[in-house]
Amino acid sequence: MNTKKKPKAIALFSGGLDSTLAIITMLRQGIGVTAITFLTHFGCDISDKSSCSKDPFSAAEKFGFTVKLCHLSDKFIEIVKNPAHGHGRNMNPCIDCRILMLKEAKELMDMTGADFIITGEVIGQRPMSQMRNTLAMIDKKAGVSGIVLRPLSAKLFEPTIPEINGLVDRDKLHDFNGRSRKQQMALAKEFGLTDYPMPAGGCLLTEPNYSFRLRELLNYNPNPSLKDLHLLRTGRHFRISPPCKIIVGRDEKDNDKIESLAGEGDYILSVENFGSPVTLLTGGGSQDFIGLAAAICARYSDAKHLPFVEVSVYSRGERVVFKGSPATEEVIERYRVQMPESKKKKLLKV
Repeated sequence: MNTKKKPKAIALFSGGLDSTLAIITMLRQGIGVTAITFLTHFGCDISDKSSCSKDPFSAAEKFGFTVKLCHLSDKFIEIVKNPAHGHGRNMNPCIDCRILMLKEAKELMDMTGADFIITGEVIGQRPMSQMRNTLAMIDKKAGVSGIVLRPLSAKLFEPTIPEINGLVDRDKLHDFNGRSRKQQMALAKEFGLTDYPMPAGGCLLTEPNYSFRLRELLNYNPNPSLKDLHLLRTGRHFRISPPCKIIVGRDEKDNDKIESLAGEGDYILSVENFGSPVTLLTGGGSQDFIGLAAAICARYSDAKHLPFVEVSVYSRGERVVFKGSPATEEVIERYRVQMPESKKKKLLKV
């Protein structure tokens, strides 16, 4: 009777092509895989098409591995605010993010009795976090040196402990390098993997406009709520006092999102009987602030050409009407939260 224990691995799994190929490579060697998909407040949401995490369950069902979801929550927010290894070009703390994920994977490995960890990283694919020396440093900081196997680039690294111990056949691993996707796409075809996402925008923290808004928010509110973070992705933003913002919807999707995120004490504004954005006033409710929000709402409505506009203001189930002139361009520019043109041009040159 064969009583040999089946080797087990914990996989960092985004649902994208690289991590899927890494898992299938292990499955083909008889390794049992439990995949862990991390969620954050910054776009890594499997229900969101713009997310850096894609649906992990369809591949798991097709190829036969288990998926567990892990929300990094406040742990991740803290490293976004103050990453030990700095931000990338924007607010992305890529190195600290990877260290945190590997620490979480190591905990799951110890809990489940798994033997090692795998990732879909390809050496040289990302300039900040996927270079040889950086990957070694990340493993050391996470306390996982020697037990992280990167199947897609394994032949370009020194053998890991699972390879040395014979749990994994090194000859059946790969030597992918750089940013080209040709080798991955060829391997996907070999594996019968046809339905996979192409690389997209991914983490919101790599996006300049979102990062600018997040920095601005943290300057005024070092401990933002989940609502505050979700609102950063929506509409036009105006800062009218340290605690107080106005958010104006750009389209129907924005309008629906703003209404769904409005909380008790917030004010919802719109111009009735005209095409109008949904406008949110949050963080303050003085008459001056409500009047300014009404003027900005009117400015973006189809009634902006009128000298005076009636704006409905809703709060705590009650409705009042403000009548005033649409905001001037000078007012819009004074309060708008927007990256300066000089910074945009600088980023384009990089």
